[in-house]
Amino acid sequence: MTATLMCHSDTDMPRTTAVTFILGDHRLVTVRYDLPKPFALVEAKLARSCTPTITGEMVLMELLDAVIDRCADILERCGAEIDQVSHDIFEPESERHGHAKQYSQILISIGRKGDLTSKVRESLVSIGRVVTFLSAVVEGVKWSKDMREQLKTMQRDVASLTDHASYLSNKITFVLDAMLGVVNLEQNNIIKLFSVMAVVLMPPTLIASIYGMNFKVMPELEWVHGYPMALVMMLVAAIVPYWIFKFKKWL
Repeated sequence: MTATLMCHSDTDMPRTTAVTFILGDHRLVTVRYDLPKPFALVEAKLARSCTPTITGEMVLMELLDAVIDRCADILERCGAEIDQVSHDIFEPESERHGHAKQYSQILISIGRKGDLTSKVRESLVSIGRVVTFLSAVVEGVKWSKDMREQLKTMQRDVASLTDHASYLSNKITFVLDAMLGVVNLEQNNIIKLFSVMAVVLMPPTLIASIYGMNFKVMPELEWVHGYPMALVMMLVAAIVPYWIFKFKKWL
């Protein structure tokens, strides 16, 4: 039996790994190329209290139960983080001023949550196949009644967690669409401001272009520092809007 399990889900680079379970003669052998956290948890648990009569089937049930619990914990944490991202996007308008909205970081966070949720769902689907296979196999094997009931409980847990993962995926899609909508609205507001400023300054610019040099009496023409002053004013006119846009967090 081979299942896809989560690894390094607490880091920024979660990944999945294939784990093969080989069960025979009441012994369990696993083939893996990484160390999923449920294995360490089960190892610590059995190190504290392990009965002499434990079999490979019991260890397999412990591992599957720990894997399902781990997936549930990851989904719960992911749901809480998605709620926080949603709060950051839909926070009151009054709280947005004074501090820049780091939309790029929010988009990266949404992408990571979506990737993590999809990997958990992939893991749950593979675990569901393993549990279904075991449920079919135990019909012809003399497993204890408790283990049969535990398998049924695992099937229900996997089904409910798969539905929860699908719900989180839909919520992540909604949050992503909302995030892009908010970004578009703010960009439209900024572009609208620029358009209004351009329209306001257009008539004075037009008048200055036509009549600016058509006067016989211009005292500034004989001013020694007129040209340097014009250069300084051009620099100020370019720098001041830049710093205003930086202060408004538009750049």
